[in-house]
Order: sequence, then structure tokens, then C-alpha cells
Amino acid sequence: MRVITGWKDLPEADRGAAVAMGSFDGVHQGHQKVIALAAEAARRLDAPLGVISFDPHPREIFSPGQPAFHLMTRNQQLRGLGELGVERLYLLPFTAELAELTDREFATKVLHEGLGARHVAVGFDNSFGKGRTGSPETMRQYGEELGFGVSVAGAVGDTAVEKYSSTSVREALREGRPQDAAAILGRPFAIEGPVQRGRQLGRELGYPTANVALGDYVVPKFGVYATRTRLPDGREFAGVANIGVNPTVGEVDPRLEVWLFGFDEDIYDQVIETDLVHFLRPELKFDTISEMSEQIRRDAEQAKRLLET
Repeated sequence: MRVITGWKDLPEADRGAAVAMGSFDGVHQGHQKVIALAAEAARRLDAPLGVISFDPHPREIFSPGQPAFHLMTRNQQLRGLGELGVERLYLLPFTAELAELTDREFATKVLHEGLGARHVAVGFDNSFGKGRTGSPETMRQYGEELGFGVSVAGAVGDTAVEKYSSTSVREALREGRPQDAAAILGRPFAIEGPVQRGRQLGRELGYPTANVALGDYVVPKFGVYATRTRLPDGREFAGVANIGVNPTVGEVDPRLEVWLFGFDEDIYDQVIETDLVHFLRPELKFDTISEMSEQIRRDAEQAKRLLET
């Protein structure tokens, strides 16, 4: 996949794609439907399949200081898009210039003149342009005027999780419902990052943990989870993890601490990816280290039972 930053003065080889437009944070099943419409047009037009997204996410500009909300890192996004056959990611810098474009100017200057888009697929609730005045209906109008096709994906969802959206995923995670988040995403929510050095207390107690900072991820409900973790060499391990601030031994910045069952190797600084599969219990503060250690043992037994089913 080619990552193309910007829309001005692109070489002809980077123009003329059928594109899906959106933030695509999470690449959930609703996003996948939009991309599938773009892929259908790409096949029909014999054009490359592209995705338009923004960096930084517009929410970071319009709502600064809000809690972290991302559902994936850029690397995870690239992998997710690549698995869907995306050939080009147009990563548009969300600058003041871009934010000030009206919906008509965006369609004209960015989509038509800049990217030379041959087809644009959007979600049913997509908005674009200054003041978010653009809609799927106006996109259809601009497509007719400027000569590119437009397709609009309808809502995707069910009664259990309502419409599939990144907001719904965040809500599920913050409420300790990783299985509902997975139903929307089409896969478990996963935290990826380098393993950091901790206090080594877990190793002393017999359950060495790999610690990963949450960074810009949405913060899931503090507590204990049954997990599956992938290492850089492709091996995968079941485990049990705590997400939180570790109040028993002295609070830290929110992080993931995962104990990989049957694994005890040095993986400091290696990038691992951990799926949150089941929520077991909220994070607790114990009176003694021995109480905490016994509870972790019970958590591990529960996690193993759940992950075997």
C-alpha cells in the first residue's frame, strides 16, 4: 500500500483512484462496508482502490484536551486496510487550510482537482467541509457536476450494539464490554505497543508481566481481562491482563500489564499486540501483596477456562 500525504501536485500515477472517505479509526464493519463499495467501483472502473483519511484526526483539532479516543495505531490501521485490498491511503494533513474549505471547495479542490477521484464512497452519516455542511446528498450532487461516481453505504448494526460506529466501540470498551466491541469491529480490540520495563514485582511473585503504555488509545474500563497476545515473530499466547493504575503497589499511568501463560522470555522494547477478549472483574486495591497474588492466580484460572471455550 502506498501512503500519500496531501492532495496537491500529485503525480498522475497517484491520481484516479476509487476512494472511500472517512476517519476509519478502528476499521470496523461499518467502515468495511464503505470500503467494499469503493472496491466494487474500483473493479468496475479498473482503477486503484484508495482510502482518504486525515492526520491528525479532526476531533483532535476541534475538541483539544479531551480524553484519548483512538481505537488503533497507524500501523494497525495500515494492516487493517491492507487486508481489505486497499492500495493507496491518502492521508490528508488536517491543517487550517483544509479545515476552512467549504464542502464544495473540498469536493472540487481535493477530490476532483487534487486526487482526480473517479469514484467516492461514503457512509450514510458522513459529513465534510467547513462546519460539516457536506452530506452524502451534496456529495452526489458534486459528483454529478464534477464527473465522479458516488456511492453511499447504509447503516450496519444489530439490536445488541445498535449501529456499528467507532463511538459505539469506545462506549463498549469504557463500560467493560470487549465482546460487544469485537462484534462491531469484526475482531477483538487490540492494544499494540513496545514492552516497557516495570518494577519486576510480577516476576518475583511468579507471574512476569509485559507492560505496555496505553498512549493515545481509548482507555478501556480498568480491570482484568482474558487476553491473547501476538509477538513480533508470529507466536500467540493466551494470558490475563490488568488495565489500570495498579493501586495496590503504587499508582502508575494507565497501562496494560499482561501475563502470557507458558512464556518467560525477555521481550523488552519489542512491539506486541494484545487482544482484549473477556472482561473478568474491575481493578481492585488489595490490603496485602499475598491477597493480590492469590486473586491473580484465580483470575488466570478463569481466563484459561474462558479462552479454551
